[in-house]
Amino acid sequence: MYTGIVQSACTVTHIKSQPGLKTLTIAMPPALLQGLELGASVGVDGVCLTVTAFDDSEARFDVMQETLRVTTLGGLTVGDSVNIERSAKQGVEIGGHLVSGHVDGVAKIIAIDEPENNRFVTYHVPPEKMKYIFHKGFVALNGCSLTVAEVDKPASSFKVCFIPETLRVTTHGDKALGDQVNFEIDRQTQTIVDTVEQFLEGNNALIQQG
Repeated sequence: MYTGIVQSACTVTHIKSQPGLKTLTIAMPPALLQGLELGASVGVDGVCLTVTAFDDSEARFDVMQETLRVTTLGGLTVGDSVNIERSAKQGVEIGGHLVSGHVDGVAKIIAIDEPENNRFVTYHVPPEKMKYIFHKGFVALNGCSLTVAEVDKPASSFKVCFIPETLRVTTHGDKALGDQVNFEIDRQTQTIVDTVEQFLEGNNALIQQG
């Protein structure tokens, strides 16, 4: 699990491609490599990946076919920057919201507005995911916990606001119109919505039977 508070934007230094598999090597600062172990979980642009090798300057991750299919990781090239968060330890302060690292898909940037000291970005997602996105609710974008500022359900879009500190630490300030990011809906919200839907469907079935 992760807190959704990205710790650093790090550079992809090498990519090895094999059938159904890509191995990413990512340069990471000493603070993020300290205490790292083989098999540890690290959030890479919001995707939970397992450390397969590391040294004093880099870590390596294998990305399987399904992950390449449903996330943006398959489109990475050497020199790209990715958001990195080490997995949360028990008792750590949750500055964002609980993020699983199990991405729900990709969201496309369809509008950017940049008033002074702010950056408002509007994203389009598959229509079936909009039932889990609410005004003032949570969403994780490339691993970054964000509050939904505006929702347009008919357009299957939502807007978030980035403060300068988030833009400084993460890759979100470099994104442009048409770019895609990994998104993960809030699991608590998903559980509530799905439970209510199942309850209503059960009641409707009983009414029809009666």
